[in-house]
Amino acid sequence: MSLLSVIAPCRNERAHILAFCESVARQALPPGWRMEVLVADGESDDGTRELLDEWCARNTQNVRFQRVDNPGRIVSTGLNRCIAQARGEVIARLDIHSEYAPDYLAQCIAALQASGADNVGGPWRAEGRTPMQRAVAAAFQSRWVAGGARSRDLGFEGEVDTVYLGCWPRATFERFGCFDEHLVRNQDDEHNLRIRRAGGRIWQSQRIRSTYFPRARLAQVLRQYAQYGYWKPFVIAKHGQAAALRHLVPAAFVLALAAAAGLALVWSAAPLAALLLAYGLLLALAIAGMRGVGPGIAARAVAVIAAYHLGYGWGSLRGWWDWWRHRAPQPRWGALTR
Repeated sequence: MSLLSVIAPCRNERAHILAFCESVARQALPPGWRMEVLVADGESDDGTRELLDEWCARNTQNVRFQRVDNPGRIVSTGLNRCIAQARGEVIARLDIHSEYAPDYLAQCIAALQASGADNVGGPWRAEGRTPMQRAVAAAFQSRWVAGGARSRDLGFEGEVDTVYLGCWPRATFERFGCFDEHLVRNQDDEHNLRIRRAGGRIWQSQRIRSTYFPRARLAQVLRQYAQYGYWKPFVIAKHGQAAALRHLVPAAFVLALAAAAGLALVWSAAPLAALLLAYGLLLALAIAGMRGVGPGIAARAVAVIAAYHLGYGWGSLRGWWDWWRHRAPQPRWGALTR
């Protein structure tokens, strides 16, 4: 009998933790496989810990659920604590705010066996329930916003630079190490970059199906992507290269926007007008490529796309500034955005 270890970090997820546990317990595994589930709680103070402890005591459907203490409170420390206690030969990460096809974990195992990769996952599919959340999901899925990231291409199957969540043979962590606990954000991108630079392979399978529900307020999206941008320079500096060119573009755009605004004050508004015109064309192409999106969602999506680019760009510049000054990453750039 083979064992799969499911790991998931959480903090203050009272409204979602039981639904998550129920969905994992319903997963259909291949014959000859059993499962344990380890949830790393980052010292929740909203009742999540108590609900999780009650669930763990039930031992639902012969699946062993276990709460793992995560005093570090961030994703990377929670994942590493779970990995240290996991007993399975395969380890799969799940997210509290996603929904999973009934055969999600079975398909992860199948993809590992078929590809021989060091990490596998499915395309990153986003959906929304409220109008703003649907706009966030539409922008998230747009190739004009994602910069051509294959991890958001729902039709792509093959080798990629990163995947959503991930499923690994235990040997992957023994060979490449665990997650970098200095990183509050981007720890999964850094880990995948480390795997690829050391000769490992990452595989995306269309049959690994999940749905991610993004932030539902524009301010949360702006803060989220500013944080993603802030932590990316520390990943780039650690490895001496960017994971992909698309990670550098938003910072260049914000710099160009600031420079053009400065020129408009002291010389001519032509550069600023040209830049805004080009960006307006990008927004128009992005909106035109969103299928089945009405005017209300499209209008919101314009604001969401701008929040993506400006937030990520501004965060990247602040991250580079702190790195250049040899400052440690600032804690305020790791605060929860939900």
